Amino acid sequence: MKNLSKIIWIIALIAIIVLIGIVGYGYYKKITFNSHKSQNPVATIVVENFGEIKVELYPDQAPETVSNFIALSNRGFYDGTGFHRIIKDFMIQAGSKNGDGITGAKISDLKDGEEEKEYTIKGEFILNGVNNIVKFEEGTIAMARADYTSYSPSLTKESYNSGCSQFFIMTEKNTGLNGQYTGFGKVIEGMDIVKKIAEVEVTAAEGQQGQENAEVSTPVNQPKVTSIRVETYGEDYGLPNTLTPFK
Repeated sequence: MKNLSKIIWIIALIAIIVLIGIVGYGYYKKITFNSHKSQNPVATIVVENFGEIKVELYPDQAPETVSNFIALSNRGFYDGTGFHRIIKDFMIQAGSKNGDGITGAKISDLKDGEEEKEYTIKGEFILNGVNNIVKFEEGTIAMARADYTSYSPSLTKESYNSGCSQFFIMTEKNTGLNGQYTGFGKVIEGMDIVKKIAEVEVTAAEGQQGQENAEVSTPVNQPKVTSIRVETYGEDYGLPNTLTPFK
């Protein structure tokens, strides 16, 4: 009888150990899956003679903007472009195709076989009806956009939805931009590189030298982007919904 009780106790102990193992393995798989699932894409921006900047992107906050940035980056759109606008103690801006602050991407830059025409995407920020909570702190990356309200106050939506390929990286905190521009990520490595770029010599734009209140933000020697590539960790972020630009 004593031996039988001992055998039953051993069997019960083995069953408990097996059960703990099964539960533990299931919990481990769940953690591993969720960890992979929540891995945000990371962009590596290589700037000639300066170094690398790594930026974590936030598809949960700005899915259209992130998919647009990934598509353009991984198809080489930004390769050879430059930082064309630099404002000390504020931000550095890049992403204009010809480095002039005007030319942007075309739909064909997103996908082969598409039209050779310009496009914009929806501005994903609070004033445009999108609950994007990214704050404009040091290292925040955001989409640049136009402001057509200087022509007419009625052109608010056209202004909000005018972003395409140009982006900027904050060098200082600026709460005045919160909710008014699409923040879609943050620098996680290379903020020192951003600060070095922000220190290059700048002047007023051609034709504006000597003018009162002219913006002094055009680099004398434009820092060049060697490449931008985004690691998506196996996730497919698709393509953005494109809009017709306001003319």
